[in-house]
Amino acid sequence: MTIVKVGLSHHSAPVQVRERLALRADDVPLLIDDLLQNAPIAEVAILSTCNRVEVYAALPRQVKPEPQRLDEAARAVAARLAARGGSEVGKALVRKHGSEAVRHLFRVACSLDSIVVGEPQILGQLKDAISVAVHHGSVGPTLNRALHRALHVGKRVRSETLIGQGQVSVSSVAVDLAGQIFGDLEGRVALLVGAGEMAEAAAKLLGKQGARIVVVNRSRERAERLAAEVGGEPRDWGELNWGLIDADIVITSTSSPTFVVTLDILKTVRKARRGRSLFFIDIAVPRNVDPDAAKLDGVYLYDIDNLEDAVAGSLAGRATEAQRAESMVEDELRAFETKSTELALSPVVVGLRAR
Repeated sequence: MTIVKVGLSHHSAPVQVRERLALRADDVPLLIDDLLQNAPIAEVAILSTCNRVEVYAALPRQVKPEPQRLDEAARAVAARLAARGGSEVGKALVRKHGSEAVRHLFRVACSLDSIVVGEPQILGQLKDAISVAVHHGSVGPTLNRALHRALHVGKRVRSETLIGQGQVSVSSVAVDLAGQIFGDLEGRVALLVGAGEMAEAAAKLLGKQGARIVVVNRSRERAERLAAEVGGEPRDWGELNWGLIDADIVITSTSSPTFVVTLDILKTVRKARRGRSLFFIDIAVPRNVDPDAAKLDGVYLYDIDNLEDAVAGSLAGRATEAQRAESMVEDELRAFETKSTELALSPVVVGLRAR
């Protein structure tokens, strides 16, 4: 197979390295163009989430899938990503090609490689990655087959196993952590900074536990919409400081490339809070809260990597289902390999019949 995968995730890099390669929506088409121009590949799609940035690429169809050619393509893609993110990113990149690349793609689609095994968001994120690549014209027959087969595998695992039982996600783990901190969330003020998908999921869970929800977002309209859905209160972005003064728990998940909550903001806020502790759960990549905030008295900060300990317990309960999913991945990989071989041999068979 002429497919390669190059990227990093929570397995190979901590959040302070992952955020150096974090991509905004507008960055993806630009990176696709850069890779097509500077690497010996003909097709490319990019999966970018809070926990991973991975490039899936295919060599030109006329090129034989020799290990050396696949390795050269993977190295060229890695060089472009390292040029963008720096030397630390370069060291954290993991390269796979051929069947190993496809196996990894299938495992990602099944959420077996996620920070929270069984989380449902990854299928939607993969669909978005495919849509962007197709719209940009960077997906051909080779990647198209692999990516859509991955969607099929992900859906099959979700329908035939209980790996997603309980709808566990990064947002739910963050809310569970808040519950561990306070015991009872009834009446607690939970400030959501950001109104995206993860913030929405967290807000709904917090609302069910009786927390009073305040939503701050750069778009007032989106803040109002989310607040209305969860019975919360929307506030303008300029009221962030006031929100921090009132809050018990702050969950941040904006797409800002820089810190939204800085040390200067926190020093001002702490005076008004008069000694009350403030708990941050920062599930954004790049991070929204300056990590030095954890050094301040009365400020407790958890980032997305800190959630892994909380995730370990939930994974243990789904270990059997994860094993079933792994078996399905292997079955689907063998079927994909067989079909790929048949397609590769078709021109040869046609030629022999013609002769």
